[in-house]
Amino acid sequence: MAYDLITMGRIGVDLYPLQTGVPLAQVSSFGKFLGGSATNVAVAAARLGRSTAVITRTGEDAFGTYLHEALQGFGVDDRWVTSVPGLNTPVTFCEIFPPDDFPLYFYRQPKAPDLEIDAHELDLDAIRDTRIFWITGTGLSEEPSRTATLAALAHRAKAGTTVFDLDWRPMFWKDPDAARPFYAEALKHTTVAVGNLDEVEVATGVREPQAAAQALLDAGVEIAVVKQGPKGVLAVHRDGACAEVPPLPVSVLNGLGAGDAFGGSLCHGLLEGWDLEKIMRHANAAGAIVASRLECSSAMPTSEEIDAALAAGAVL
Repeated sequence: MAYDLITMGRIGVDLYPLQTGVPLAQVSSFGKFLGGSATNVAVAAARLGRSTAVITRTGEDAFGTYLHEALQGFGVDDRWVTSVPGLNTPVTFCEIFPPDDFPLYFYRQPKAPDLEIDAHELDLDAIRDTRIFWITGTGLSEEPSRTATLAALAHRAKAGTTVFDLDWRPMFWKDPDAARPFYAEALKHTTVAVGNLDEVEVATGVREPQAAAQALLDAGVEIAVVKQGPKGVLAVHRDGACAEVPPLPVSVLNGLGAGDAFGGSLCHGLLEGWDLEKIMRHANAAGAIVASRLECSSAMPTSEEIDAALAAGAVL
């Protein structure tokens, strides 16, 4: 069976405070959720009716068991989610200070199992055959995940649509200069690149949105998507098509899952064959809906919720 989407990258448990505007030291209760960017993208696309799977690894612990159960509950195939003896499933805490301050605390020591993805264990035929393959910058930060990610990209050889979520996390790298060569290699094998202004600057050395989009196209992709925060999102196709779409008005509760909802919707729109502007409007709406909710994975919207937000012109 060829999937609509296979993602490869982070997984973990998100422990989010049930009080907003409170420092972590004073938080008294937390909610437990499936987390990890690549995993959330698979969940977001599954919520939109897509067949999805994720390639990642957990610890051999109760949190790992929880993540398998959560993936199955969301309809995401977990056959390529394997455990790593001796390592703990990662846990991520955050603080919630709406509208735009959400500090993250990653507990991924001594090493996250999702960085132990090994090239020799990949189902390369499934990766080649999936309609969309999604990889992340974090997957390039350490071995053996780095070699596995690049091997998967090389084997796929731009079959179908291959999306590179630039996913720059400074705590996973020594500095941007260390990341840039690996980002450049991955860009040679991808058809769509997605990132915010910080991420496109790491990938290309350029921050101005139009110039950064052109730099990504020059690096080999067909579609460059540059998220500009309050200014919305810019998408540029190699054929000259361009869309610049403002954000959908929303009262933000927790902005952390918005980018993953955007990614799942982006994949859905690409699979539907929509034009760039429709894809960006739909993805913006999906992200805005999740930003209005506390959690990430379980907050991913349905098509009906996205359509309602677009019709209303805001998240109500």
